[in-house]
Amino acid sequence: MTGRLLLEGTAFERGEQHGRSLAGELRAFLDDGLARLNHLTATPLTLDGLRPRIDAYRAAVEAATPDLAAEVEGLAAGAGLSPAEAWLLQLRREIMGYQKVPTAGDCTTYARAGGRYTGHPVLAQTVDLNGNLDDAISVLDVAPAGSARRSLVLSFAGLLGYLGLNSDGLAIGINLVLGGDWRPGLPPYLAIRHLLDTADSVTRALELLRGMRLASSRSLTLCDRERAVCVEVLGDELRVREGYQTAHTNHFLDPDLARGDELNVFARNSSVRRLKEAEAGLAELDPAAGPEEHFALLSRPPICVPDEGDIRRERTVAAVVLLPGRGELHLRPGDPSRSATQVFGLRPT
Repeated sequence: MTGRLLLEGTAFERGEQHGRSLAGELRAFLDDGLARLNHLTATPLTLDGLRPRIDAYRAAVEAATPDLAAEVEGLAAGAGLSPAEAWLLQLRREIMGYQKVPTAGDCTTYARAGGRYTGHPVLAQTVDLNGNLDDAISVLDVAPAGSARRSLVLSFAGLLGYLGLNSDGLAIGINLVLGGDWRPGLPPYLAIRHLLDTADSVTRALELLRGMRLASSRSLTLCDRERAVCVEVLGDELRVREGYQTAHTNHFLDPDLARGDELNVFARNSSVRRLKEAEAGLAELDPAAGPEEHFALLSRPPICVPDEGDIRRERTVAAVVLLPGRGELHLRPGDPSRSATQVFGLRPT
């Protein structure tokens, strides 16, 4: 599942186009251990057993972002899936929850904007996931009806959102942080898609985030032509860290939120090592460094997490460099130290 998918029109039409384009792949993915969840969880799951949880999340998304809910319904129709199956594709991470088990990594993200980086804003990150999802990558080119705003969104296996940028020059990345009660609400992946659909700047995105009830703990990195910020979310608490350069891995940096950090000691050690390596590497990069120089940093160990042959372990399944000033998403699918760069640009409206 690779390539660019143009999704335009109403919310339902966009979902229908998405589903129709990937119908065979999504059916095969769902049939592979229930979207591979049963390769990752200790207790086997069934769609019937998950329906109450799916329905609770579905209701929360319908209330918060009705357009995205309609897009999920369109995805089901276009791919020939049941609505519950299409919703499961949006909720895999929430269904998995979090477990205090050793892990090698789960994304390293950084951004630069303003100050000495004026004219060269960038947001770059590795995408570390379990489930062998490097075979499930798509780039969504989203063009909603009635809006001049367009977005490029990295997607995995039918997800409506993950990370990306829009034509107003807003880029958003994501890191997993663990803490608090995960509950029915707006999944962070869908929250990012909503922000790209509706926000024209970091300032506006922060305003919208403060009004959201997110389903689970996360750190979001926001970048536009002038600002770079990192937002940590734990339950109903939200903390913002801002600087001309920001970097984040998988442990809370805010002292107050750090008291609720549930990351196990092995994962924390990995997170701290990757953060130090990212910060050291950034210190060596020129403010005007290009995408290939950023990919070289993202390809370094321990930032790039290798495949150890265990589907249950997180590994780097992609790396991206987002250039919000140029409207470009640069992607290396799979292990970025071994793959070629693909470039996706926003098409003019």
